[in-house]
Amino acid sequence: MSATKEDVEKFLDGNPAFAQGYFNKKLTPGALSVMAGISESKVDFGMLQELGQIEEGQILFDLIKEMQENVNMEKVVFKILKRIVALIQADRCSLFMYRERNGIAELATRLFNITTESELDDCVVHPDHEIVFPLDLGVVGNVAQTKKHVNLKDVNESSHFSSFVDDLTEYKTRNILASPIMNGEDVVAVIMALNKTTGPHFTTEDEDLFLKYLRIATLNLKIYQLNYLYNCETRKGQVLLWSANKVFEELTDIERQFHKALYTVRAYLNCDRYSVGLLDMTKEKVGDTEVIFYKVIDYILHGKEDIKVIAYSEPLDDSGWTIKNVLSMPIVNMTEDIVGVATFYNRKDGKPFDQQDEELMEAMTNFLGWSHLNTDTYDRMKMIENRKDIAQDMVLYHVKCRDDEIQNILYFNREPCDCEEEEFLQILKKELPGPKKFEIYEFGFSDFDCTELELVMCAIQMFYEVGVVKKFQVPQEVLVRFMYSISKGYRKMPYHNWRHGFNVGQTMFTLLTTGNMKRYYTDLEVMAMITSAFLHDIDHRGTNNLYQVKSGNPLAKLHGSSVLERHHLEFSKFLLADESLNIYQNLNRRQNEHAIHLMDIAIIATDLQLYFKKRTMFQKIVDLSKTYEDEKKWVDWMSLETTRKEIVLAMMMTACDLSALTKPWEVQSKVALSEAAEFWVQGDLEREVLENQPITMMDRNFAGELPKLQCGFIDFVCTFVYKELSRFHPAIQPMYDGMLNNRKEWKAKQEEYEAQQAILKAQHNVYLTTSGGGQEELTYDCICLKLWEQSECGQDQDKGHMLAPVSSL
Repeated sequence: MSATKEDVEKFLDGNPAFAQGYFNKKLTPGALSVMAGISESKVDFGMLQELGQIEEGQILFDLIKEMQENVNMEKVVFKILKRIVALIQADRCSLFMYRERNGIAELATRLFNITTESELDDCVVHPDHEIVFPLDLGVVGNVAQTKKHVNLKDVNESSHFSSFVDDLTEYKTRNILASPIMNGEDVVAVIMALNKTTGPHFTTEDEDLFLKYLRIATLNLKIYQLNYLYNCETRKGQVLLWSANKVFEELTDIERQFHKALYTVRAYLNCDRYSVGLLDMTKEKVGDTEVIFYKVIDYILHGKEDIKVIAYSEPLDDSGWTIKNVLSMPIVNMTEDIVGVATFYNRKDGKPFDQQDEELMEAMTNFLGWSHLNTDTYDRMKMIENRKDIAQDMVLYHVKCRDDEIQNILYFNREPCDCEEEEFLQILKKELPGPKKFEIYEFGFSDFDCTELELVMCAIQMFYEVGVVKKFQVPQEVLVRFMYSISKGYRKMPYHNWRHGFNVGQTMFTLLTTGNMKRYYTDLEVMAMITSAFLHDIDHRGTNNLYQVKSGNPLAKLHGSSVLERHHLEFSKFLLADESLNIYQNLNRRQNEHAIHLMDIAIIATDLQLYFKKRTMFQKIVDLSKTYEDEKKWVDWMSLETTRKEIVLAMMMTACDLSALTKPWEVQSKVALSEAAEFWVQGDLEREVLENQPITMMDRNFAGELPKLQCGFIDFVCTFVYKELSRFHPAIQPMYDGMLNNRKEWKAKQEEYEAQQAILKAQHNVYLTTSGGGQEELTYDCICLKLWEQSECGQDQDKGHMLAPVSSL
């Protein structure tokens, strides 16, 4: 019986030692010359080794070329593993990819059971048929965990070996050669070869050859991993960018907001379908586990138990679509409250969602959760705006001049809306006091002989005097309503009341007319300046800016600087926003904007902190005016210098605000007491509410220091502005002279007070008998205060001044 070729191959494969000896014995120069086609004399046994190296180099070159031309990782690695199987005479090889899901690391089969005869399609594992190894199970898990390669000559001698795959595939594993594929410190995959076919186990030479070819596989898997991570980061960036774009397009409705965001980024989500369930905050929570959702997008969930379902075997709709894998994420807002759940179904490539998918979806859901506050904030803003509108409507109701009040002012019985402009003008001419009755053109004007209603009529008269009512077509009914509403807008304070507001407006009017400052300004600017002066302290609370800040008043939180001044300005604009009070309603847009701008400059300028910053600039303007010999050229040049005009306006507002110090002494002394009374009220508040010791100026226990404080205030604040204004325009000299006279009077009171203090210090104590019969030790300050309290100094209901006798000081 003759042996066939198959019998010989089987024998040689089963007896490798015999085959090696036979090969060495029969490999003669003659045999090589026949195989190579050369003469026997030229045969070199080293050529055989070179031929093997050339063949191996060609194989490696082909693999690298394949890597360059083919982005399919599985195809390249398959060829490498197929070559490894042949070189180390292994029965089969497998590739396990490393991944993390829900924070748990695991290995899953990607290429399984590669032999020398295998085809790629037969070895690629479908996601539905993956074999998954936790890192604490099997040799392959141990390799990934320890990050070291192993050569097990007998698997039965290893405690890490698990036979569950053998049981699934009815295969018998005898020995294993396995190595991790690393990308820096991170595991990317594990490659494992099973069962040496030509020997009892894998040798050291097999191990070296295995690791040598794995270097090519490692390079390919690194490229694949980096490309995958790059794509994931690109997708994440696109998701967040487009989500941000759509989230901020829609602020009014959370459903529309999420729908726009998710619909826009659906191409980057790498899943078939998605759904979002938002917690219904209108439902009461029953127990600890019940969560109610309302529909937002696509399939919606009801209750916590529904979102735990991992897979379904039956289709969910008529199209035959079934759930294969699920990635569910909570939507958490910036306050770490769960506001909903986003669920993504079926990764598009059929594979399970991995760590990169989790990170992408987590970033998007976090962003959506944070953006949930946008709609909340918008809703709150709308609510606050509605409350503000209601509050403003209430304020306007109490401040706005009513029809019956106009009838009482002008003494006529018809409805104001029934009067024509000409008829209204005739009524006003009859009722207005005229310019001479109360001397509104005088710097020494006193409001003591006027009622508050008469002051309103005087204010209206001033607008007619400067000729702006007719020129800018100010509706006369609107002007009357506006001025009367301003008077109602001032609170009943000892000093910052309507009388103070009117006096500032009257001083501005006098500076512009009698002081001849009007020549630098247009009629529109004159109108805005007088209006600003009347409005400058409207709704004053009787306390200063520092108190607003220390007490945490909402005004201080709303306005960062010049707190009260900005409030007065906003209140003024609030009044002008009402059509029936808007004296600017017939101005064109440019004129209106310019008038409002001047109001901004004028009212904010009453903050004394800003006054000190502008003094040097004003002084330079005054010095410059003295260099012009031709007065007309100076006026023409100054009229075109907008910035310098605004500086002069700021100084004029300060001069008007402090003008009580320039009035005749009998006026100034009484006004000073009313101002001091208001300061003392703030001092009491600081002591009682803020638990702070007030400064001397606001401490009623130091009432006797008032003359000294007045002198200091005149020297430090007032002297500059009135001296420079009188130097700028000599017609303003009466204000400067009035101030100097008042300083002289206050200085005399100061000296009188200091003399009395010296006497008291010499006599040590003054004793007064109280009504209870006891003795009370009093300083001179306390005596002054008691005298002031016992005097006829109560607030005059009509004049609003504290009329304490000057001698009480």
